[in-house]
Amino acid sequence: MKSYLDCIPCFFEQALRAGRIATDDEQLQKRVLDELGAILSDISLESTPPKTGELIYRMVREITGNPDPYRELKHENTRQALARYPSLKRTIEKSNDSLLTAIRIAIAGNVIDFGPNATFDIDTAIKESLEMDFAICDYSAFKNYLAKAEQILYIGDNAGETVFDRLLIEQMNKPVTYIVREKPVINDATAEDAVQAGIDKVATIVSSGTEAPGTILSTCSLEFREMLDSAEFVVAKGQGNYEGLSNEDHSIFFLLKAKCQIIANDLGVTKGDIVLKWINIET
Repeated sequence: MKSYLDCIPCFFEQALRAGRIATDDEQLQKRVLDELGAILSDISLESTPPKTGELIYRMVREITGNPDPYRELKHENTRQALARYPSLKRTIEKSNDSLLTAIRIAIAGNVIDFGPNATFDIDTAIKESLEMDFAICDYSAFKNYLAKAEQILYIGDNAGETVFDRLLIEQMNKPVTYIVREKPVINDATAEDAVQAGIDKVATIVSSGTEAPGTILSTCSLEFREMLDSAEFVVAKGQGNYEGLSNEDHSIFFLLKAKCQIIANDLGVTKGDIVLKWINIET
């Protein structure tokens, strides 16, 4: 997905938020914004938002000297999600369609995002996701692919959200490779974050090789690109993965909440909607 003019103020907002989390030094915070302004004129709108995000968060790390500004927030989000895990598992097991309910809960976890979101309420998100209609729901295709698949490639998104992904992985009941980011970026999940969520109990954890807040294939490892090319069933969580992969030549099921108006427009939905969208290159 390309970038739009409306993405530019969001880039500055994210850079300032990350700078303030990384350091209390206002001069360093201003330097982050100054350097972002200097590089934006050279960035094409054809570039995906996660590609620009990669530059922003690398700049924040280098200028502030803080390699993982969101580390404590990520750990706390995961602790809070784990506290909800038993009750959410019971909700899934008691539902009429446990797989669909697990998908809804996995999407609810997508609100745990410090990129476009400064604040969020996870309990409200769970309630809404369990009750609201899908704006796009390719559930029949999802079930059909799941039934035929021998293995699943599951591309994760944010720390904390990983706990909600774990609930869906348990319901899919197939061997899963769970993809994380190579290095800390915003609150995206790394291998450390996935292990804290217990993903290692239900899946094999592999890094995509990128430090972008999304999946940009040109920055990913050869190992991950080969896994994606050969995968028979791919699930991708969140907006960053949608931004990076929606125009690629792969059949992918995207699970997300449209938290950004630009992405909502691209999907043809309303901001706040929940989405299970299959992009099928075979048709």
